[in-house]
Amino acid sequence: MKRYLLFASHSYAFSILRPLQEEIFRRGDEAAWWLEYSCPNLLMPDEKRLHSLKEVRQYNPIATIAPGNWVYPFFPGVKVEVFHGYPMRKRIEAVDDHFTLRGWWDIYCTQGPSSTPFFTELAEKEKYFAIYETGWCKIDSFVNLPPEPHRDRPCILYAPTFSKGLSSAWVMPQTIRNLALTHDWDWIITFHPLLTDPILINTYEQLANDCPNVHFQRINEGIKTFRQSDVLLCDSSSIIVEYLMTDKPVVTLRNTHPGPYLINIQTPDETGEAIERALNPSDALRVAIKEYTSYHEAHRDGKNSAGVLEAIDDFIHNKQRTMRRKPANTWRKIKMYIRYLKTILSDND
Repeated sequence: MKRYLLFASHSYAFSILRPLQEEIFRRGDEAAWWLEYSCPNLLMPDEKRLHSLKEVRQYNPIATIAPGNWVYPFFPGVKVEVFHGYPMRKRIEAVDDHFTLRGWWDIYCTQGPSSTPFFTELAEKEKYFAIYETGWCKIDSFVNLPPEPHRDRPCILYAPTFSKGLSSAWVMPQTIRNLALTHDWDWIITFHPLLTDPILINTYEQLANDCPNVHFQRINEGIKTFRQSDVLLCDSSSIIVEYLMTDKPVVTLRNTHPGPYLINIQTPDETGEAIERALNPSDALRVAIKEYTSYHEAHRDGKNSAGVLEAIDDFIHNKQRTMRRKPANTWRKIKMYIRYLKTILSDND
């Protein structure tokens, strides 16, 4: 029986890693979770959690799998990066931060044409990690779904990114308030886990208190949240690609890389009219959405998690011994030990 450790540093990890956990269980194997101090405990009663390095070593997983940018190098098993989103080039940079090498990973499980070729070039150059195009395990939860529940009126999901230079969260409260009071729409507002400004959170909580058709929930539950809405209002967050996977339109405010798959606006005053267009999408918009999502995610058959587990087996049996040694990362490793101690001391049960 194989054992796997699912490493969660933020709340978004649960919707990414749970399809993988389901596939592990389906194969008759075991999975346990490690939660960082930065991650709320959203585990179900039947999900196993490990609390210390001693427990992790005793559990002895063949792989530690994480959707974040880092993982503890002193945890056992092959280190597997499954990503927390798609390469979006949020800023006007030459290379997306999605492709930054941090020296932690043995395997990168890429998603499709937008990620695989670039990572393949990096792997051929660095030679200390392997690339497998598996598709994103989170997308397994998007297939074979029952029909969405009936809604009496449209629902708009607002999910801004966290970077202050890119986020629309600081300029949208009054616009959303006006639209909530004047349009027959419901609203769900969710924040990225790193969008933690207390004044901003209080502003949106007060907005929800004042408007009965506005619901503010701190955590976005992925496909469960997406299925409660008809349109996403956003900016330059990687959640855009995920939402477009549901074949629903997205309205963006000053997106850094707009295209025909988005309804992009430049000022908050344009929001209402843009949402009206999104609620009645054109054929051209629908076609552009399908082309764009296929570029990012090539695998939508519900077998991505299986591909991740098969990649781990192939790496262990066929590639692990041929890899170069990883970078020393001495200072980063010291910081990882400090972070580990912080997590142990703050145990977030």
